[in-house]
Amino acid sequence: MKHFITLKDLPNFKAAVDLAKSLKQSPYEFEAQGKRKTLGLLFFNPSLRTRLSSQKAAQQLGFSTMVMNFSNEAWALEFEDGTQMRGIRSEHVREAAAVVSQYCDMVAIRAFASLTDKAQDEAEIVLNSFTKYADIPVINMESATGHPLQALADALTLEEHKTLHRPKVVLTWAPHPKALPHAVGNSFTKMMEYQDAEYVITNPEGYDLDKNITKGIPVIHNQEEALKGADFVYAKNWCSYSQYGQILRTDNAWTLTEEKMALTNNAKFMHCLPVRRNIVVTDGVLDSPNSLVIEQANNRTFAAQAVLKTLLDHA
Repeated sequence: MKHFITLKDLPNFKAAVDLAKSLKQSPYEFEAQGKRKTLGLLFFNPSLRTRLSSQKAAQQLGFSTMVMNFSNEAWALEFEDGTQMRGIRSEHVREAAAVVSQYCDMVAIRAFASLTDKAQDEAEIVLNSFTKYADIPVINMESATGHPLQALADALTLEEHKTLHRPKVVLTWAPHPKALPHAVGNSFTKMMEYQDAEYVITNPEGYDLDKNITKGIPVIHNQEEALKGADFVYAKNWCSYSQYGQILRTDNAWTLTEEKMALTNNAKFMHCLPVRRNIVVTDGVLDSPNSLVIEQANNRTFAAQAVLKTLLDHA
């Protein structure tokens, strides 16, 4: 494995989940493997869980870490080739990636979607530019279209709470006051391809995810119908894909409530955090014994650690 950009980069998905599970039991077992190596973490957008869990994962493998926030600590980067750099962008990604490659043994990057230009977002310019010009492994800490580290942590969470029967897993859209990207929904959907489960997506009309990603997956526009018999319910907002970046509704009809969860098979509740209480989900659901959100956040460390170790193993 040269880079970790999507889940498909993993040599063996099940082995990665098993490794994450094992590392959770013995987090320092391979502490010497990353000794005298450095992981660079470049943030073009805010982070809490991703930043802290990635640093902790690296440190448990013996890495040193260096963190830079491009929003306020670095020169503005230019990504286009052949341009005259007369504007605010002071450094080209060609030089930046080459320099980072000298200082670090791996680099992890977080760069959200703009939600203004679909074609540009789907081109993944930031992530792909570093992959092109860096000569070290590049790790996706959430990009415009995907969040594979979160999806791997979600897979570990599902594994730890697996049912005796083939489970029903529902990804439900939920309201939010801001336009949010599709990355988590996309990667969770791709992760479910590896699961032996009935998988259903439910969202209002106008909020279907990219049909290239949801091909063959039932998409139900009646939330309560979709929730019936669910064993796991994953709530997440995303903006419209067909009317890219737009918010088409702000009412609370799709807020996940205790009454809606009563339609399920005593389902576990999942969310990647941060979450808007009583907008995305009610306090009663979020604070219930069936809520897995804190466990999911904890599993982010071991998902990242499994990715780092796999990159080390294949160096």
